Amino acid sequence: QVQLVESGGGLVQAGGSLRLSCAASGRTFGSYAMGWFRQAPGKEREFVAAISRSGGYTKYADSVKGRFTISRDNVKNIVYLQMTSLKPEDTAIYYCAADFVGYESSWLRSGENTYDYWGQGNQVTVSS
Repeated sequence: QVQLVESGGGLVQAGGSLRLSCAASGRTFGSYAMGWFRQAPGKEREFVAAISRSGGYTKYADSVKGRFTISRDNVKNIVYLQMTSLKPEDTAIYYCAADFVGYESSWLRSGENTYDYWGQGNQVTVSS
């Protein structure tokens, strides 16, 4: 199985930047597409971004397109979420998740129930 640990969250000012990291344990990291989700208090968890197992394809929610960038390092077993031009609406707990897939594919899932493993979450707070 894959164990995921998020880090890098914190408090930032609106318009600022922050990079989240998700470190994965195990030797099969390259067999998983990776996704980022977030959940604000009182709201449903929502899809943010996803990246294919070899990093060739990405997908973003409309709310973060042009501001967030997902990337991965399959040598270090880390997936990143670089966030820029942050808004107060981005305040949430951010989760990374792993989705086992058989090959490099442009078909990236956005549904929570398609992901096999989840991290514990990391808080991001954006002040005005």
